[in-house]
Amino acid sequence: MRTPIGTFIFFAFAILMDTYIFQAVKTVSHSASPKTRVIIYIAYWSISALALISFMLFFYTDHNFLPKKFRTYLFATAIGLFLSKLIIVLFLFIDDIRRVIQWITGKLFFKNTEGEEMSGDGISRSVFLSWLGLAAGGTLFGSLLYGFSNKYNYKVKRIQLAYDNLPAAFKGLKIVHISDIHSGSFTDKQKVAHGVEKILAEKPDLILFTGDIVNDRATEMDDYKEVFNKLNAPMGVYSILGNHDYGDYVRWPYNGISKDQNLENLKKVHADMGWKLLMNEHVVLEKGGAEIALLGIENWSNKARFPKHGRMDLAHAGTEKYPFKILMSHDPSHWDAQVRPQYADVDLTLSGHTHGMQFGVEIPGFKWSPVQYMYKQWHGLYEDGKQKLYVNPGYGFLGYPGRVGVLAEITVIELV
Repeated sequence: MRTPIGTFIFFAFAILMDTYIFQAVKTVSHSASPKTRVIIYIAYWSISALALISFMLFFYTDHNFLPKKFRTYLFATAIGLFLSKLIIVLFLFIDDIRRVIQWITGKLFFKNTEGEEMSGDGISRSVFLSWLGLAAGGTLFGSLLYGFSNKYNYKVKRIQLAYDNLPAAFKGLKIVHISDIHSGSFTDKQKVAHGVEKILAEKPDLILFTGDIVNDRATEMDDYKEVFNKLNAPMGVYSILGNHDYGDYVRWPYNGISKDQNLENLKKVHADMGWKLLMNEHVVLEKGGAEIALLGIENWSNKARFPKHGRMDLAHAGTEKYPFKILMSHDPSHWDAQVRPQYADVDLTLSGHTHGMQFGVEIPGFKWSPVQYMYKQWHGLYEDGKQKLYVNPGYGFLGYPGRVGVLAEITVIELV
């Protein structure tokens, strides 16, 4: 995007899209007074110009150029406007296909008796579809703006999971599962702390965090270690790394810190908070004389653009004697690709990563998000035989500072 050719292509596409949509704006405002039309036209192009300027500010300035909160909302608004315009274009394109088919049909089949084509006033753009497209785009944009208010709206979801092979001493074990904190996106420490209070109010026996504590840099946790170190449970707080924790998405060195040092600093963050970071290893959990195994691996994804640092062979080795196993693996694509076919004795896998795309619909009996076209397992409980996978949609947020339909979640799992 920052290359001259990339910038030119993006701006050319954006201007063409705005020009295309402007035809619909003219159609629906045709009956308005000349003065009103001028106001509408000026407002349309002013907003479009501001969106393009926002993109330029984001891509061509340092992240310290604007206050973090302002920069985040400015870019998110510009992206929301861009996506909304794509929806409008879809409706207008359907209308244009209709018009072309109607024009071809008229040319081929409706001629007068002398063989000359029938005359007419042409095929005008459909006012209905123009309104429908603008309404759909406006609804999407409005919902994205509304979603800004939902980013710290933590939902506590309680589920019970039954297993025949769970030792009796572990019946009723309460686990809190959280994922994807992304502390670098936070702008309200008090509201983040309120979510931690919700977790503690559940009085869990065990707290499990399945990766992406930061966006990129360990320093993002500087202001939040004192928030998350409040998390505690009788059987401990355990964590793993997610794809963002490796710092793959920024240029290093940064402020004199190398990528490798950043990862070491991040490991220390977990330790300083009292969290036990599992790096391709397992621990044994004991209760009432019975034992189960908790496995934690580094990020392992079946998607080409994400790394495979995880080593199930190392984490699983030595767990054969334990009757019940819980696995923490950040990316849910790992479950179908390796866990189910190769490690059938892993009873429960806990993942995150998808965020539920922070956008979707979730009502009783139905859930949908665009992310489901990329991830088969993207939110909630999935089962195959005695094996189960739960995908948490995340505690934090990334990119878009909000949530629509798919809220931040604190998952309370009771083993029964």
